[in-house]
Amino acid sequence: MKRSFVFQIITLFLAVMTVLMLASCGKTERPAQKIAEEIAVDYGTYGEEAKDRIASLLKELKSADENAGVRFERIMDIWTSPELGKNLNYGVLPDGLPDTDELCIVVLGFQLEPDGSMKEELVQRLTAALESAKKYPNAYVVCTGGGTASENESATEAGKMAEWLISNGVEKKRVIVEDNSVTTAQNAIFTYDILTSLYPSVKKLAIVSSDYHIATGELLFKAEAILRASTPGAEKLEVISNAAWKAPSGTLSAMFQAGAVIELFGDVETAFEIYYENYDIHSLPPLK
Repeated sequence: MKRSFVFQIITLFLAVMTVLMLASCGKTERPAQKIAEEIAVDYGTYGEEAKDRIASLLKELKSADENAGVRFERIMDIWTSPELGKNLNYGVLPDGLPDTDELCIVVLGFQLEPDGSMKEELVQRLTAALESAKKYPNAYVVCTGGGTASENESATEAGKMAEWLISNGVEKKRVIVEDNSVTTAQNAIFTYDILTSLYPSVKKLAIVSSDYHIATGELLFKAEAILRASTPGAEKLEVISNAAWKAPSGTLSAMFQAGAVIELFGDVETAFEIYYENYDIHSLPPLK
């Protein structure tokens, strides 16, 4: 009995010492999601000034989860690229895109008026989408956005957008409605679900929104495809172009983008805290 008890004490002592040694060497592992969120917040707060720290955190992330580290490194490459949100195509998609149902035009929504009618900014986004749909008559068109009318619970951004496009000549069979999202991250998540499950022909996406919103849309749709891929590099959907409305004003901060990236990871509560502190376009409904 004594020998067994002494053995247990020695085993416990060695286990404790191992933990302490790993901690002193900086080798204790944090959850991968927490590391990724820290990277997002650091970049959202400090931008390029956080480059060295982000490199160190990416190394830590790969140590904790190699697969997650590779995926998030690709997302950071997109986010930090000087090309993100550049080469805007005002009013209509450019020439040279696939003229088949491989292409899907994704129109990002905008908060409705309290009575459920569309604001001018959303109509302008739709105008660019309509011209693009005429130019590429075989492409699908996704209208994305949920209920954001404070006095009309039945109205959704996507529903109103679809009605407008169909009334202006776009065939109903081409129009896809995603009407559950209230954030751009949710636009990406729910649109991905619909397209990959119900529209297997779609491989290429073109984002349509206000000019200041294109970079965020591009980042989130690309990031969602990376996160959902069976293996890094095997993304089912690819963002290849855009059509933008030239807004007279409007910005989205890097910190807002950080919140959106965090929302893609599944931490909705933290994301909404960031939105409420930084959202500078329109208010969001309460988190349910």
